[in-house]
This record gives sequence, structure tokens and C-alpha cells, in this order.
Amino acid sequence: MANKYGMVKCYFEHGLWSANQVKDAVTKGLITSTEYKDITGEDFDIAYLKERGNKSKKNKCIKQYVVDAFTDEVFSGNPAAICILNNPIPDELMQKIAIENRLVETTFVLKRANSYNLRWFTPKGEIDMCGHAVLAAAYVILNFYEKNKEVIEFDTLDGKITIIKNDDVYEMDFPQYQLKSIPVTEEMIDALGAVPKEAYLGRDLLLVLEDEDTVINLKPDQEKLAHMHGLITHVTAKGSRYDCVARSFAPKIGMEEDPVCGLGHCYIAPYWKEKLGQNVLVSRQVSKRGGTVYCKMIKEGRVKLCGKAALYSEADIYVD
Repeated sequence: MANKYGMVKCYFEHGLWSANQVKDAVTKGLITSTEYKDITGEDFDIAYLKERGNKSKKNKCIKQYVVDAFTDEVFSGNPAAICILNNPIPDELMQKIAIENRLVETTFVLKRANSYNLRWFTPKGEIDMCGHAVLAAAYVILNFYEKNKEVIEFDTLDGKITIIKNDDVYEMDFPQYQLKSIPVTEEMIDALGAVPKEAYLGRDLLLVLEDEDTVINLKPDQEKLAHMHGLITHVTAKGSRYDCVARSFAPKIGMEEDPVCGLGHCYIAPYWKEKLGQNVLVSRQVSKRGGTVYCKMIKEGRVKLCGKAALYSEADIYVD
């Protein structure tokens, strides 16, 4: 401790540290409260120690989990960071954390009276809904914070979502997005490097391709995709082992390809329900990571998406 004492004393005497910084040295165990008085000539305020400790616990250390969604093994599916908040934090800080994480989505979870509030940030900004991050958040809450529950509700910018846990499968009730048929254009063909059979536009763009192999081997022009209609471009075709296959491209929100897009299946599932005459569908996202989404049309205007999840990491992040 003597070496640390000499360093802190030197910093203070040369005006490099303020009295509060010397106090912080006490809270970090670098010097004792007696040594603080020797250095500054003032008694150390014990209340300061408690205040700094409580503030650090509440605001400066955030529990973060990284979960791979729509898979039962790590290094596949779609990863999402889940940050558990004790108190609200500024939007600017949430954005900084998302940029630092460099994942598709970072989810911020804040406990309310009878539910949890969810917000999602990509490295480029906030979005209103994210399917795989809902699954990842449910996995964290029901396995680490509400172990005796099997049903949980999330409040989001896009409304309330109910999640049910059945063993290791998580069922999520989402709104079905309307499919508006639009003409296939040269712009679409040029961006994809393939000719879609059909095209539909809502918040996202859905393009139906000729076959499974075309979807798997697709190498779209990301810059051209970024100038097309729709926030995310989903491509799909009838599958061989699965009812359908899909891929999702999202250069507009900072990623070339979304490994497994849960929300995209609020477009994909209704389309294949009509084409195949099935209320229950299994879709395989054929990205490099890959993942499986189980879909069920439960009632008019709603679709149930189901999947598994795997925990990749658990950590504390420090934001001050």
C-alpha cells in the first residue's frame, strides 16, 4: 500500500488529482481513509464510500448475456446481446453499447411492475421490433431471473408480446405483417443477381425465388440492396428437407446478412401458408450460421414463432 500511497500523494500535491479522485482511490482500495487524511488534510467521509458503491452497483455495471437464438448450439443461429437494467439509462448510452458490441442487435431489458420493457439497438440505431432478440431475452429472463415462470410478457415499441416456455422451446406470439404484391423490377434482379418469381412489400421486402439452390447460392450486391424498398430484404423458396428456406439481407441497418431473422417470418410464414395450405411450417434460414424457425398461424392477424436458444456468454459491462 505504501507505493500506492506515494503515487496518490504525488499526484495530489502536483495538482494532477483532485480531492474527489483521492477519495476514489480509497473506494478502490489503493489507499486507506487514514492515508487520505494524511494526503489532503481532511477527514474521509464514509458516506462518500457508500454513495459511490451504491451508484456503481445501480448504474455503472450492467449484466450482459450473449445468446444464440433459433438454435440449440453455440456458433449457429442468430446472436443477440441482452443487457439487464436496474434503472433506465440514456438512449445515447444504449446506442454506444450497441456500437461497442457490434452484434446484429443489443437488447435492453427493464423490469416493470408485471412485465418487462424491451428496446433494441443496432450499431446504426434503434429499431421497433426484433424476433430473435425477443427469444434471446425470454431465454435469459426465464432461466436466470424468473425460473419458476413459464409465461412472460414484454412491452415493446410495437406492442405487447407474450412468450411461453415449453421445455427448451420458446413460443412467441407476433403480429402477422400484410403482404402487398408489387411488380418484380430490373432493380431487384440487378441487386440479387437472380430473377424473383414474386415480390411483396411491407416494412420489409419479400422476394420469392425459383428454388432452394438459388437461395443458398445467392450473392447479392449489398450496395444495390441498400437502395431498394423495405428495411430488410428477405428471399425465400420451397425447401426439400424443410417447408421453405430463407435468407435475410439488411445493409440498411448495418449488416450484410441477418443469420436468422425471426421477424422476417411474419412475412414468410403467411406467404407459405397460402401456397402450401399449411398452418404449421418449418423454415430453415440457410445463412452460414443457419437456424430453424417453427411457425404456426394461430389466428387471424397473428403468427406464432418458436425456437430454441443457447447461452454463449455471461459478463459484466462497465459503462463509466
